Amino acid sequence: MSKQVKQMQMDALAKDFAGVSELVLLTISGVDAQTENAMRLTLRKKNVRLQMVKNSLFRRVFTSTSTLPEETWNGPTVIAWGGDSLKGLSKEIETFLKDVKLKDKLKVKTAFAEGQPLPFAKALTMPTRLEAIGEVVAALMGPANSIASALTAAAGELASQLQTIAEKAPEGEPAPAA
Repeated sequence: MSKQVKQMQMDALAKDFAGVSELVLLTISGVDAQTENAMRLTLRKKNVRLQMVKNSLFRRVFTSTSTLPEETWNGPTVIAWGGDSLKGLSKEIETFLKDVKLKDKLKVKTAFAEGQPLPFAKALTMPTRLEAIGEVVAALMGPANSIASALTAAAGELASQLQTIAEKAPEGEPAPAA
């Protein structure tokens, strides 16, 4: 392959993955075309894409942003990206890892979040963007609720005591007849 063709392919890869911050590297071998097509169609419905890449070209494009262990580049590499988050993407891939037809034919190499490699097991447990925002809001709201409760409790107690005093009949008046 000429240098110009390789450069064009590397440019195409860089363009395809320019806005992608979360992806999973897989290796798929020994899968028949019908099973792989069914897998791709199922993932495409969930906005997840798969693309097989040549290791040497993808390494040149991708190693400029992060470093990967050498074993990542052994065997064929398929890149999965898309979905709503890395957790969602990983869960979709995990469903195929549990599939009997793909059990030994589909293997995860690594996952990436914001250009940093991380173990696939960690990618499965990472919170989505909305979950992370929810955790931050909950952490902020906890102390705020405690302060609000402390401030309103004293005022409520005082109001209750004033109401009790107001309801008491004055000492000089007889109690109403029933």
